[in-house]
Amino acid sequence: MERLPLDAAVLGRSVAESPELRFFSAIEVVESTGSTNADLVARAADSSADRLVLIAETQERGRGRHDRQWVSPARAQLAMSVLVRVRGIDPAVLGWLPLLTGVAVVDAVRAETGLKAVLKWPNDVLVDGRKLAGILAEIAAVGADPAVVVGVGLNVSLTEAELPVPHATSLLLAGAPGTDRTALVQSVLREFARRFIAWEASGWDITDLSAAYRERCATLGAQVRAELPGGEVLTGIATGIDENGRLLIGDRAVSAGDVTHLRAEY
Repeated sequence: MERLPLDAAVLGRSVAESPELRFFSAIEVVESTGSTNADLVARAADSSADRLVLIAETQERGRGRHDRQWVSPARAQLAMSVLVRVRGIDPAVLGWLPLLTGVAVVDAVRAETGLKAVLKWPNDVLVDGRKLAGILAEIAAVGADPAVVVGVGLNVSLTEAELPVPHATSLLLAGAPGTDRTALVQSVLREFARRFIAWEASGWDITDLSAAYRERCATLGAQVRAELPGGEVLTGIATGIDENGRLLIGDRAVSAGDVTHLRAEY
């Protein structure tokens, strides 16, 4: 299978030429790195670094939540991280940034492929109940204007044999009519910028963002099983998302854990 490289020149020019992508200071593409998230976390030590995008054609040490490995053949996925400084935000709502990213990825996948992508709390992207993309956010610098790195790993052309886990999928396997990764990058970044700009302009009010998230979240209304830190297992109906982005299962608010849909309402 021929896997074409990203068009780095087009992506680099789009920062200057596309009104929607001028939000970003630079979009950089490298052939290989250990982890795009780790690279941008290191670069956050420079206080002038902001709104940077780093994409790798392959990652040697890609990570998901709980330090799980997330790898794929070269040019078979999007491995992309964004560094943003979130000025004047209440730390209590900072956890909405990866959820915002999930909304952006869902909308980009729907727009570019026509597939009915949805979210599984907190920010996995599913198609037909299988994981298409994962998102990992890391605080890179603390202070009045915290810097956050948000990484996206999205399976594009992986075959069944190449999937990192059995319950995953890819755009190719899900029947997407095209897998133009350059166009997909632009779409994801366009949606991210639009959502981030609106959220910042609102003074970090979560009303619109939380409504958009709930509309796309297949976890809500589903019977779920949550494996919580410390080994506790909680089952029940996922009834809502609270103001801090926590999942409500019965009368419990869950801030972290592995959630499985036992009966999903798609």
